[in-house]
Amino acid sequence: EEEKITTAVHEAGHALVALMMPESDPIYKVSIIPRGRALGITSQIPESDRHNVSEEYLFGKLCMLFGGRVAEELVLNKITAGAKNDIEKATALAQSMVCEFGMSRRLGPINYKSRSDNNYRVSEDTKREIDIEVKHLINRAYLKATDIINKNMDKLKKIVNALIEKETLGREEVEQI
Repeated sequence: EEEKITTAVHEAGHALVALMMPESDPIYKVSIIPRGRALGITSQIPESDRHNVSEEYLFGKLCMLFGGRVAEELVLNKITAGAKNDIEKATALAQSMVCEFGMSRRLGPINYKSRSDNNYRVSEDTKREIDIEVKHLINRAYLKATDIINKNMDKLKKIVNALIEKETLGREEVEQI
């Protein structure tokens, strides 16, 4: 029962942040039914194919990825290992934004990734700068997710309760809440 509640809080956090971010893909389904190694899932499906995404869209993805962890922290006053995959995805996305997409004002529009071996071929100073920028981007996303959840705690709790009751919610159900 405790894991079910933790998973519901986590997935509700993802769903709420996704709903509140502009340019975010619509939610398809939120579920706390375990599948494979995942305890739950919040899935989004774009309304149309996206071949070129904006910095705002990618930042929204980062925020959504942290929504689960932030919800656990704010509602349950604890953090779990359940966000492991979210953190991996967020870190990889932030690194791509900085090192491949030129979305760092500080480092500029430079691709720091080597095509041949998928590694970053840069000086130690530049590596430090990359680390600072990635961390800054992740911290901004974490703070934005925190702000969204704090301002919408009533909605989060309603999503949590609906997930505990029904275990799976579709797009319309989440949007209605």
